[in-house]
Amino acid sequence: MLYLRIVTAVILIPLIVGAVFFLPSNNYFSYFSIVIAAIILLGAWEWANLIDLNKIYQKILFLLSFIIPMIGITFWTQFLELMATLLEWQELKEYSGVVEWLVIIPVLFWIMMMMLIRQTPTALLELKLKTSTRVFIGWIVLFFAWMFISRLHLLYGAEMTMYLLLLIWAADTAAYFSGKKFGKTKLAEEISPGKTIEGVYGALASAILLAMGILGGYYHFSTMNTSDFVLLSVLTVLISIYGDLFFSLVKRQKGVKDSGFLLPGHGGILDRIDSLIAAAPFFYAGILLIGRGVFA
Repeated sequence: MLYLRIVTAVILIPLIVGAVFFLPSNNYFSYFSIVIAAIILLGAWEWANLIDLNKIYQKILFLLSFIIPMIGITFWTQFLELMATLLEWQELKEYSGVVEWLVIIPVLFWIMMMMLIRQTPTALLELKLKTSTRVFIGWIVLFFAWMFISRLHLLYGAEMTMYLLLLIWAADTAAYFSGKKFGKTKLAEEISPGKTIEGVYGALASAILLAMGILGGYYHFSTMNTSDFVLLSVLTVLISIYGDLFFSLVKRQKGVKDSGFLLPGHGGILDRIDSLIAAAPFFYAGILLIGRGVFA
């Protein structure tokens, strides 16, 4: 199993890095967003299985509920420019940034889930939701993950996107090894028996070290000071941990260990991007609050 995990990682990591840095993009469109969309759609298929959307037409409709708004968000600016021209109302183009406010939705959702998982894990496990509610929850978390990873890459560049990925990868690795070495106090035993408070400390420490290393060793920030960036990194990692727990909760309710089997040794797509799904909107919101042009 470990061998398969390593082989899969060795194959995937260069592909991911290549997609982040070398896929073409401009001010309106990024091929990177298409790659992320494909990954999210695979994750959506797995989510459909987890919530018992077993009929093919149901899964296709679920995927279409992503594809149509993905196209709308991708070409939102062009649509406003076209409407401004047709209506002779040039001020309409100034509303292109209104989509940024949508980040509030996933941020509030993940903060709420973090609190609920921490305070009432058993009640969540026993909670029975309607299929339509679970469809909506899946759409919220997956669509906004795509949207804000894509916008992070388009508006803030490959370096910022790569930093987010490194942050999550480092936190996952640090949590695993620190938890294995020092773990005694369970984080949410009912949902994920292997996760410990000590593992969380390791993940948060990795966020601090990575943020300080990036700041001091490589980049010179013009609009974001060190304390802001370190705090954002730590909070992003904290949210990412509860993103992992959220998907563990859903899998435990379904009675399965993995969300799928697409990635040998790792399980499914959702098993690999669960932390990132929660982290991306939160990180993006932090960048918005602190200021743009960080890697300029």
